[in-house]
Amino acid sequence: MRSSGQAGRRFQQLVEIIARLRSPDGCPWDRARTRQEIINYFLEEVYEAVEALSSEDDRAACEELGDVLMEVVFLSRFFEEEGKFSISDVLEGINRKMVDRHPHVFGLKKRMSAEEVKDNWQRNKLREKGRESALDGLPGSAPALLYAFLLGQRAAAHGFDWPDASSCLEKVREELGELENSLKTGKSDEMEEELGDLFFSLVNFSRLLGLNPEIILRKACSKFHQRFRELEKELKKQGLSLDESTLEELDCLWELVKKNKKKRKKKAGKKEKRN
Repeated sequence: MRSSGQAGRRFQQLVEIIARLRSPDGCPWDRARTRQEIINYFLEEVYEAVEALSSEDDRAACEELGDVLMEVVFLSRFFEEEGKFSISDVLEGINRKMVDRHPHVFGLKKRMSAEEVKDNWQRNKLREKGRESALDGLPGSAPALLYAFLLGQRAAAHGFDWPDASSCLEKVREELGELENSLKTGKSDEMEEELGDLFFSLVNFSRLLGLNPEIILRKACSKFHQRFRELEKELKKQGLSLDESTLEELDCLWELVKKNKKKRKKKAGKKEKRN
């Protein structure tokens, strides 16, 4: 583990490295980059960091968080070159914000519950940014699933929420029933609306369980991806291909892949216990 002093020195080193790369005698590739290109890289690195953090691979998480940090410094460098602000201003701003929004720690030392801290944070945000609506400031460019999560989270922070996950699950069942009814009409606009409502209620059910739907769906996609690759391997062993196999054959192999996965997981669990 590194001390805070070492962290400060290493961060300064990163700032100097990026400045050197962007200097006239620096790297031609880095000098040719545009702000929009780095924004795209930044978004890519954030997703890679989320994937690494979800995989519980500490080494990968450490590396990917470093990549995200590098993109933050790189983006700040563009603004510094334009005479607008520097990474120092970015740090000053976030430091001040963290202190101001935690008066129970850095100010009056008033004891506050976690719920009171959250409410105070939201009130301060509305006041500081001069927002007219509690929903102002949400990132419209976020993926729809994540945006739905943030939307529900923001409304809940101001008291507009289901009492608990069970209550929200009732809403999920209600929306599923409405979707089933829309299927009977055959009207695509109704089906689209009801399916959207079902997605939104599922997102909020996930939120009330303390789970981020964007992350758990990515995990589900990863699981499907791995199992489908295993299915392709099983087909190859039997001298078959996807196009040559019937749906029934694929279903049987899919169940076999699932069963083999459970066996390996169980075996790994026993081995871990012995160790």
